[in-house]
Amino acid sequence: MVNHLPKRFAIAAVLFVLSGSALAKTETCHPASEKQIAALFDRWNDSLKTGDPQKVVANSAPRSVLLPTVSNKPRVSVDEKLDYSKHFLESEPDGTIDFREIMIECNTAIDAGTYTFKFRDGSIVKARYTFTHVWDGHKWVITSHYSSKMPENQ
Repeated sequence: MVNHLPKRFAIAAVLFVLSGSALAKTETCHPASEKQIAALFDRWNDSLKTGDPQKVVANSAPRSVLLPTVSNKPRVSVDEKLDYSKHFLESEPDGTIDFREIMIECNTAIDAGTYTFKFRDGSIVKARYTFTHVWDGHKWVITSHYSSKMPENQ
């Protein structure tokens, strides 16, 4: 007589794994419009106008990355982002969007394009940007922010 115990055990194990995945929580997508995602830039830009680096960094997820326009150093920790924001805010930046493309998926959004920053001293910096956002269950937060000066003089 052939022992079918190993085969039965294997079938039971597969059924257990499949039942576990069937019971896995499905993600609920938070609805968002392009207008709502565009407003996230305004929220961030308004936080710049406060001059408070804490308010600027509060727009970002604790685990996020900043690749800033006017620094060669990537900023990953909250302290690094606070340090960058403190120095950036000293020049009183005010940003405006020149061109943007927004893409929205389930609980994530990308806002990419070009923007212009005007500073207290009258200087202007034109740059490319990408913000990635995620819905954290309570609000939209920045998970990455890339910005670089335009390569061509304008």
